[in-house]
Amino acid sequence: MKSQHTNETNSQNAVPTTYYQFMEISVRELLIEKGLLSKDDIRKAVEDMDSRGPELGAQVVAHAWADAQFKQSLLKDAPSAVKKFGIDIGPLQLMVVENTEKVHNLIVCTLCSCYPRMLLGLPPDWYKSSEYRSRAVREPRSVLREFGTEIPDEVQVRVHDSTADLRYLVLPQRPAGTEHLTEHELAALVKRDSMVGVTIIPEFS
Repeated sequence: MKSQHTNETNSQNAVPTTYYQFMEISVRELLIEKGLLSKDDIRKAVEDMDSRGPELGAQVVAHAWADAQFKQSLLKDAPSAVKKFGIDIGPLQLMVVENTEKVHNLIVCTLCSCYPRMLLGLPPDWYKSSEYRSRAVREPRSVLREFGTEIPDEVQVRVHDSTADLRYLVLPQRPAGTEHLTEHELAALVKRDSMVGVTIIPEFS
């Protein structure tokens, strides 16, 4: 009787498998069955993704600040541009949106937690929270204030909703006073939150 009750409780508490999870399992098993991938290949790819942090994204941003031609390429065709850093995003689309004196960009994923992991690593918990996902679209300025970011009224805030096929990355404004810094020093100024758009990079001093 106890065993039956436990099984029923576990069944009731189990999180249902979503459509996309079913698809992922089916595609993974098919690729393994056809010999196109092995379980080791998948494990290594997951470990590689999990070990990444925002440093690679920071390098891309710093290079865009230092190299105007690369910046143009990044804004026009990000998937091709980031290959320079050994990043292959596969079938995904990647769009880089630039912060300017007139526009501030903010990234969210309202449906789940799609995130540019290939550049920023794993998403933070707040990015995945239902509160951020819903409020970032409805009241972006209020959300930004909670991160300590005050955007002037004359600056437009644009919210970009990521999808299963499309990822966004914010190209922050280069802070004043950094003209003498090397690319490596510039990259050290770029933090994860600024590439999501919830913070801005302060003036360098």
